Amino acid sequence: MSDALAVISERMRARERVDVGLLVGLLVLGPLGAFMIYSATRAPLANAGYNPHYYLERQGIFVILGMIIMYVISRFDYRRFEVLATPLYVLSLFALAGVFVAGSSALGAQRWYNLGLIQIQPSEFTVLVLILAVATYCHRRPEGLTMYDVMRLLVMGAVPLGMIVLQPDLGTAIIIVLVVSAMMVIAGVPPRFMSFLAIVGSIGVAGAIYGDLLHRYQIDRFVSFLHQNSTNPALAPLIYEVYNAKSAIGSGGLFGAGLFKGLQTVLGYVPEQRTDFIFTAIGEQTGFIGSIIIVLLLAFVAWRMFVIGRNSRDMMGRVLSLGVFIFFAFSCFENIGMTMGIMPITGIPLPFLSYGGSAALVFYTAGGLVLSVSRRSAN
Repeated sequence: MSDALAVISERMRARERVDVGLLVGLLVLGPLGAFMIYSATRAPLANAGYNPHYYLERQGIFVILGMIIMYVISRFDYRRFEVLATPLYVLSLFALAGVFVAGSSALGAQRWYNLGLIQIQPSEFTVLVLILAVATYCHRRPEGLTMYDVMRLLVMGAVPLGMIVLQPDLGTAIIIVLVVSAMMVIAGVPPRFMSFLAIVGSIGVAGAIYGDLLHRYQIDRFVSFLHQNSTNPALAPLIYEVYNAKSAIGSGGLFGAGLFKGLQTVLGYVPEQRTDFIFTAIGEQTGFIGSIIIVLLLAFVAWRMFVIGRNSRDMMGRVLSLGVFIFFAFSCFENIGMTMGIMPITGIPLPFLSYGGSAALVFYTAGGLVLSVSRRSAN
């Protein structure tokens, strides 16, 4: 009887300690993103004679499914997922390799599985699997990481990284490098050693560029934001994307053109607006005020993730939460910066706001893991 009461008491305390701020932020972002996608796509779809609710309905399904997954995961002790780290890591490698055999191609990249009604991008799930795998590995080394451990972590990240670069998906590859490197520092790897790795990595990138391991269009896409006034015909399509993205955001002014309005959005001048460039629709329709509110909401969610990681009671919770924080925060910074012409065009989605089922499921799963850590940490 006393054991049962103790279990009930522990569950009640865990429920009380859930980070309400993070939970509310995540619950708001998903539906808000689905609505902004609808606002950006309704008129173009209607003008083309298609169902104007098409993207809203599809994104809404993934948002609801993601919320359910988030809730279920948050109810479990995150340390129980330790046993899944290795199987999920191996499964992710098979999924990445399978893309080259059975994957579908779009926009010069082969990184999706076409399942009819939906497309799954395994590289997005791989980032989260790597976060879990690295956190688990560090948790099993309470005495600290040896040089052998560091080498194993580097190999653990390098194998999926190589396959993702070959797809190519440079945006996700950059995220993996940043996330794994930061998690290693959090786990205790000396910064001077990470600086050495950064130098070696930079040499490797330069070798890949000058050794023709990367396609010319990949390099042009990555550096196009540095040449926005260039007259080079090869850069014209990329400069066009950035120009129209900045024009859409700038035309919103202080208060915006209003929902379901805006010349750039209604006429579809911004390529891939519902996915990579959803922030341009937010800027044009809601203006500076609405954009700042969105940015502050994203910043608040990132801050709560950071606080939860900082307050975690063990290494796994700390590395896991801060890994998710870096994943989330950099994705936000890169995507918004890309639309404003201050960051390279990489195709990284804006968390919870860009259209895409894989991204919605990944970020809600990540949110569920951090909420699980918050239930078992001192707030």
